[in-house]
Amino acid sequence: MRRAGMPALFFLLLMALGAPQMVQAKDYGALERERIDLVFPEATAVSEPEGDYGVRTIRQGDEVLGYAFQSIRVTDMPAYSGKPINLQIILDATATIRDAYMLEHHEPIVLIGIPEQKVHDFNAHYTGIKVDQRVVVGRSGDKSAVTIDAVTGATVTVMVINEIVMRSAHTVAVDLGLIEAGASARPKIALVRDVYQPSNWTELTGNGAIRRMHLTRGQVDDAFIGTEAEGVEVAAPEQRDETFIDLYATHLNVPTIGRNLLGERQYAELMAELKPGEHAFAVLANGEYSFKGSGYVRGGIFDRVQLRQFGDIISFRDLDFIRLSDVYAEGMPDFYEMAIFIAREQYRFDPGSAWNLELLVRRQVGPVESIFTSFEMPYLMPEDYIERPPLTAEELAAIEEANRPLWVNIWYQKSFQIGVLCAALGLLTVILFLQDKFTQKPQFLHWLRRGYLIFTVVFIGWYALGQLSVVNVLTFVHAVFQDFRWELFLTDPIIFILWVFTAASILLWGRGVFCGWLCPFGALQELLNELARKIRIPQYELPFAVHERLWAIKYIILLALFGISLESMMLAEKAAEVEPFKTAITLKFDRQWWFVLYVVILLVVNLFTRKVYCRYICPLGAALAVPSKFRLFDWLKRRKECGNPCQLCAVECEIQAIHPDGHINHNECHYCLDCQMTYHNDNKCPPLINKRKKRGKKAAPDAPELIPAVQVTEP
Repeated sequence: MRRAGMPALFFLLLMALGAPQMVQAKDYGALERERIDLVFPEATAVSEPEGDYGVRTIRQGDEVLGYAFQSIRVTDMPAYSGKPINLQIILDATATIRDAYMLEHHEPIVLIGIPEQKVHDFNAHYTGIKVDQRVVVGRSGDKSAVTIDAVTGATVTVMVINEIVMRSAHTVAVDLGLIEAGASARPKIALVRDVYQPSNWTELTGNGAIRRMHLTRGQVDDAFIGTEAEGVEVAAPEQRDETFIDLYATHLNVPTIGRNLLGERQYAELMAELKPGEHAFAVLANGEYSFKGSGYVRGGIFDRVQLRQFGDIISFRDLDFIRLSDVYAEGMPDFYEMAIFIAREQYRFDPGSAWNLELLVRRQVGPVESIFTSFEMPYLMPEDYIERPPLTAEELAAIEEANRPLWVNIWYQKSFQIGVLCAALGLLTVILFLQDKFTQKPQFLHWLRRGYLIFTVVFIGWYALGQLSVVNVLTFVHAVFQDFRWELFLTDPIIFILWVFTAASILLWGRGVFCGWLCPFGALQELLNELARKIRIPQYELPFAVHERLWAIKYIILLALFGISLESMMLAEKAAEVEPFKTAITLKFDRQWWFVLYVVILLVVNLFTRKVYCRYICPLGAALAVPSKFRLFDWLKRRKECGNPCQLCAVECEIQAIHPDGHINHNECHYCLDCQMTYHNDNKCPPLINKRKKRGKKAAPDAPELIPAVQVTEP
């Protein structure tokens, strides 16, 4: 057992954990003033940043023309990279946005991927928008909303930019007194009135308790005019008036609605199933378009229907869905499709405030690209069905909870990925702790490991985007000495969980657990090399003396990246393209040809020599090897004969992590457990074979003289 003091443990945490780097509010010099001069060329004076939000006042003489501020001073909402985007936003005196210019970002898809100008072009659409308007990225059926087309390939990035611009502009406008706060302030949570009145379908639709949205095929076709999907799947002229969908929706918690629609027994069962703060909604429809779709079957989420309240999206997963087959309201029509959806407590749904049911319609415009538009049906509960009690201390606390940090909502949204990942890490922990048992069943362990590597590539890598990077290590080290905040680190739960598990596994087993089991690109290489061996592609290994000298390359790359990061973190992120992870895993090879070519070369070389990139180039592996010096235990067993005379494990180790003298280099070991399978195999391990033969010789004195175990030497 090895012991590590607190300094070593702290160093381990510094190196093993990665976190988003905070974009600091700073002086961008001439760039800020250049944008101000572009918007207000008549300005004669610009003040220094003032107040909580660092707002600059722009004047012409004594007249106030407008205000300029950096969004990072108002909100540090992380984008796709897990790091905030900083924009300079300029407002005029009427609370109208005059400019929204991106000053700094760390988005990988924009750093090296799509041209940055596309994001600047997107931001230009905010010119002329009032801060209290609703802005939607994509298409929307809400005619009052301002819609801006997303940037293909950077949808998440521009959606976050939209939130940053509108949220920070509204906050500053309220702070400056340009608009009233009350219009957008979240009201108190209303209560459903516990009263029942027998009602039929006509009465419930007539008083607005049940709302309707009827769309024709022509209306849907018209919604895509001006987009790339214009002309795709359009109806013939004689079909334009045909029903695309005839959709109804209502809030079921209200007894007058729920009991009349569902019947006494079904309503009672539904209410018993709901937890405090949860709300149920019925959605009923006829027509050719299914509001349920098939997405929930594949991924557990309904991708065609959602609710929106206070600008927050309430999406539904399979666990939020209840089949509805029996309805009892007198006079109601027959429906082809019916369902009950539940809004869970974390959404803090307010039945007394307006909400919208959004129906999303997508049309394919390429092999993987699609354009979507949304049609919105507004809903406001009749006042007779709700009551608005005075605010209590508990309700005030609930309202405050509704404004919880973004990272908490992200964890809720990614609960499926989190659950699957935690289960997989639990399985890996069992394998590691019981490795002596598993390695005694080599055939089973081989297939178990192959299955786990496939899971790592497909689920952790391509689906959950859980590819760790040396950039995480660099940004964490910098954040510790700058403005480290855990909430920024927590904005990507998959990366967070993987780093925590990796840090723990380094303490117990060394860096090999991550490199050998949890790195998607490493798993992809290993699976491809196994396939190459199956089809008898020849394998080549370097002489050990050359091989161990090439180990140093990855440490040199790590030091170079760290040195570059001291000068410019953005430049270090670009230099970190030595990692093929972004191309092969995060972007799934959808990049410029030179990036793809680099990855293809690495994978082709890997067909002939296993995991060349991991062994000699990977700076992340080098970074993880440093704290591996402080692991607490040596789990991989060796015998005194290992290395002298027996060389079997050293020859069989496919990444050459076992030295000719028999000891395992844990800095290079990928913890595949192949050597441990040999260690426990008395039909393969020469020392065990000798012991077995000696026992047989003692049992049979007249047996011929023992033949020494064959010494396997390195070629």
